[in-house]
Amino acid sequence: MPMEATDIEAMIRESIPDAKVVIEDTRGDGDHYAALVVSETFRGKSRVQQHQMVFAALKGKMGGELHALALQTATPDTAPDFA
Repeated sequence: MPMEATDIEAMIRESIPDAKVVIEDTRGDGDHYAALVVSETFRGKSRVQQHQMVFAALKGKMGGELHALALQTATPDTAPDFA
């Protein structure tokens, strides 16, 4: 069963409380998403460590309920402008 974007956002925010999260359903099927996650907690961490933090927040849903997630992470000073 596909995941809702709001569920993905809630899981990320639960694990990374200061996160600003923007999620886009790239195919409209509830299985393929792109996410931008911005958090001060990413500061000083490698891109791999940042992504591991987000994937850990998804509690094993990747590859199952959540088929694909194109992930972009940033600190507040390196993030693109939010619309």
